[in-house]
Amino acid sequence: QASLVESGGGAAQAGGSLRLSCAASENTFRSSCMGWFRQAPGKEREGVASIDNDGYTYYADSVKGRFTISKDNAKNTLNLQMYSLKPDDTAMYYCAAENFQNAEAVRALGCPADYRFVHWGQGTQVTVAL
Repeated sequence: QASLVESGGGAAQAGGSLRLSCAASENTFRSSCMGWFRQAPGKEREGVASIDNDGYTYYADSVKGRFTISKDNAKNTLNLQMYSLKPDDTAMYYCAAENFQNAEAVRALGCPADYRFVHWGQGTQVTVAL
């Protein structure tokens, strides 16, 4: 059973920082590709960052240099550290993962930030004020 539970969202001032975490079930954490998406009201869902099993990371241009994605293998947790937050970062943030049995797809497609993930969390809200 795939399980992804996000935490760490909240309110921040522009220029501030937040750290999102995503607790994954053991099998889900074995996924070859995991990432974070976000969706703001009235906007399309946007791939923010992703990470593959070799530790390679990928970022949307809008967050490069400000956000860092990482995996804590001891805790089966996917993290997103966000610095220099902007009001445009306000959105619901979702943790996502490919099915751990579908490594072939990741080998074929890579693990870009806008990967078409199979498993999704419920989301955590991030609100950035001026």
